[in-house]
Amino acid sequence: MKKRLQGILQETFKSLGISFSGVDIELPKEESHGDLATPVAMSLSKTLKKPPRKIAEEIIHSISEKDTFEKIEIAGPGFINFTFSKAYLYSEMKALMRDGLVFLRSDIGKGKRVQVEFVSANPTGPLHLGHGRGAAVGNALSNLLKAGGYKVEKEFYVNDAGRQVRLLGMSVFAKYKQLSGMDYPFPEDGYRGDYVEELAKELKIAYEEQFLKMEFDEVAETFIDSSYKKMLALIKKDLEDFGVYFDSWQSERGLYEEDEVQQAIKDLKERGYIYEKEGATWFTSTSFGDDKDRVIIKKDGEYTYFAPDIAYHRKKIEKKFDELIDIWGADHHGYIPRIQAVIQALGYPKESLRVLLVQIVSLLRGGKPVQMSKRAGEFVTLKEVVEEVGADTTKFIFLTRRPDSHLEFDLEVAKAQSAENPVFYVQYANARINSIFAHAKEQGIDVDKLKNTDLSLLNTHEELRIIKKLLAYPMVFEGAVIAHEPHRITFYLQELAGIFHPYYHKYKVVTADMNLTLARLALCEAIRIVLKDGFEILGLSAPERM
Repeated sequence: MKKRLQGILQETFKSLGISFSGVDIELPKEESHGDLATPVAMSLSKTLKKPPRKIAEEIIHSISEKDTFEKIEIAGPGFINFTFSKAYLYSEMKALMRDGLVFLRSDIGKGKRVQVEFVSANPTGPLHLGHGRGAAVGNALSNLLKAGGYKVEKEFYVNDAGRQVRLLGMSVFAKYKQLSGMDYPFPEDGYRGDYVEELAKELKIAYEEQFLKMEFDEVAETFIDSSYKKMLALIKKDLEDFGVYFDSWQSERGLYEEDEVQQAIKDLKERGYIYEKEGATWFTSTSFGDDKDRVIIKKDGEYTYFAPDIAYHRKKIEKKFDELIDIWGADHHGYIPRIQAVIQALGYPKESLRVLLVQIVSLLRGGKPVQMSKRAGEFVTLKEVVEEVGADTTKFIFLTRRPDSHLEFDLEVAKAQSAENPVFYVQYANARINSIFAHAKEQGIDVDKLKNTDLSLLNTHEELRIIKKLLAYPMVFEGAVIAHEPHRITFYLQELAGIFHPYYHKYKVVTADMNLTLARLALCEAIRIVLKDGFEILGLSAPERM
């Protein structure tokens, strides 16, 4: 619909002698305001030195293809609202059924290369719900961009160096000694939870009492490596069970081993952005808008956690991606300016890095906060939630809000098989359509010839409303890709299900009138096509039965 209207308006401008490109086309918030709207008359007012409503009248009067529309109206200060004719709607629905993805999607990316880095949890414990939300957002965004014509790489940055993995090793070492009956102090800020004891038990079986008389520094490498690698393997398994896979895993240790950290600092120094002060090495991030310069090597010669992050983003840039997307927890908001400073210091515009923030998730059961997990010690794990409510439900609920807004996840709502459960409501629309087609086949109806059926029989208010909603999908898809917002697809699917279910209850699809039956089956097939595409982008299954 949008492309058709843009073409008509461009032809109209041409006939009026107006040179104007990039016409904004919008989906009205109120259905009574038509199918599409444009503020173009207001945009042209200053140039043409005329009131917007006067310009709108001239545009409407000059449109040659008026048969495409049922009505064209001027609203407010100069909006032009367009309502398409039924004949046009039917022809577009046939195009949707005939062309499928070609109709629904548009090539916005044009093959541009994008890297999406997400989750990147410390391999020091199980994934929690915040990680799960980041995984759902990152995976859906990657699917969305790929569907929109981008070449996408999904990467997980493994924080396998530094204090946190060392602390995990110390925690497991303490537990290893305690399991042998030794009175050995546990690190004050060590990792707790059953998984630490499980790691210690595995090491005790493997090494028995070999390390009991040793101090941690003597066996640090063994305990650190074994512990974080086992945790990383569990993280990978939990993500796979969640339906999330990565194309690459970048090790922080690898950056040191491959001399990437040292080379990054050398590169910045040659560019004039490194200086020495008070025995430490600093990066001049204030040159690019950060509130203060940042230490990258401390007085004692130890690298700060910022140093490998510089090397990591330099390595990303060297891979020649057109856009870098980092998905972080909301508590990392203050870290954005310094990473943007790094990007600019390395010669790239800060806009080449986009950081999406994911807010925390509050877990409820029947409206009441859920107690902490025994296994994790401090939080309920993603695995526990997925095992209770399923991966599809978990992902969908994570995507029912903007990622930067707080989310309440109620386990009882997530398990309810009712309209109260958003994913059940949407997936049930697909299952219902499958049951309708199964019933039609039982009645001997040939459902393979729907593309040639007479769609003009779909003339009730509800049917036309569904058709218009289906034809709006390409605009929703395009907007979601451009804005990098997969939750727009979630909202759309909920709205589509919200108008299909009442239609299903009010009208029979399979009736005594064969032509009407075929037309309504065609409508159901079009809904199924759109639902399937939305499910694919969000990383959900399309269940045939529920």
